[in-house]
Amino acid sequence: MSTNDCLGDLGIDAALFALRGLPAFDEANDLICAAVDANGRQYLLLPAAAEAWRRLLTAASEDGIEMHIVSAFRSVERQTAIIQRKLATGMPLGDVLQELAPPGFSEHHTGRAVDVGVTGLAPATREFERTEAFAWLCRRAAEFGFRLSYPKNNPYGFVYEPWHWCWHP
Repeated sequence: MSTNDCLGDLGIDAALFALRGLPAFDEANDLICAAVDANGRQYLLLPAAAEAWRRLLTAASEDGIEMHIVSAFRSVERQTAIIQRKLATGMPLGDVLQELAPPGFSEHHTGRAVDVGVTGLAPATREFERTEAFAWLCRRAAEFGFRLSYPKNNPYGFVYEPWHWCWHP
């Protein structure tokens, strides 16, 4: 399914995101497993991003900080399904699009983005900003090529996502 088909199925006008300055992203196709969770779920990234993530985790661990991936590569179709699931709960499309990029516009499509979590905290919640892992990422993530994508008051109109980091070679 093409990005335009997915946007059309959701009733989303791509021009809206051009006005917000949100870039479109192609799906990565050269992906490797960067991590596997306790349930056996694999998290895929580009090879260089996966290597940078592993180096970041090693450095964090050496500093006594533990963290893990809770989301990585997502296809356009998977992004569409996540949005459809939120819409099915009755959430208005405008609210959904403050939390999730529309299909074709998510950094997760690139194979460079990770949502980071810590044990004992629900994933993708603002409380992540109060963790030692977040403080460590703010201090050290740039050394490994990662940066916070959606800080407070970001120009793209997304809610603040302290858990979402993207690798920039």
